Amino acid sequence: MALTKEQIKTNYPLVTYNYRVDINGESISFSEVSGLELSFETTTYKESFATGGKVGPDIMYMPGQIQPVNISMKKGLVKGKSIPVFYDWINDIQLNQVDKRDIVVHLLDETGSTVVSWKVIDAFPTKLTAPSFDASSNDVAIESMDLMASRVTMEEA
Repeated sequence: MALTKEQIKTNYPLVTYNYRVDINGESISFSEVSGLELSFETTTYKESFATGGKVGPDIMYMPGQIQPVNISMKKGLVKGKSIPVFYDWINDIQLNQVDKRDIVVHLLDETGSTVVSWKVIDAFPTKLTAPSFDASSNDVAIESMDLMASRVTMEEA
């Protein structure tokens, strides 16, 4: 039995190559974005038994504080765009003063419409890596930036 377009849209996984990244409302092309994670520390609570004949402590595991988000973003080095996007942002960092920005990663369908988006809140750069240089290669120059953020939220369009 053949599936309809609507059944395919709702029952098949989305592809990851069709996405858009917005930093402070400006769309910027990236070749790779990774690290969109939501995780919590865990706390172990142990309680000993005073009565009841049980041997050993009663152990409970509980969620603790939310973990910071560590994101890696890679893009081709583009004259006139790479310095304002990455270098100026990390270069502006001074002791306890940083321009924190919200980043939204949109996973798109075949028409370019957002299906799911991840909002990275209060992101700031922690590392900027220049491209690797190799005289025997004709690969694109890829720069990368590592970011730390407070949290990630996820929305379905």
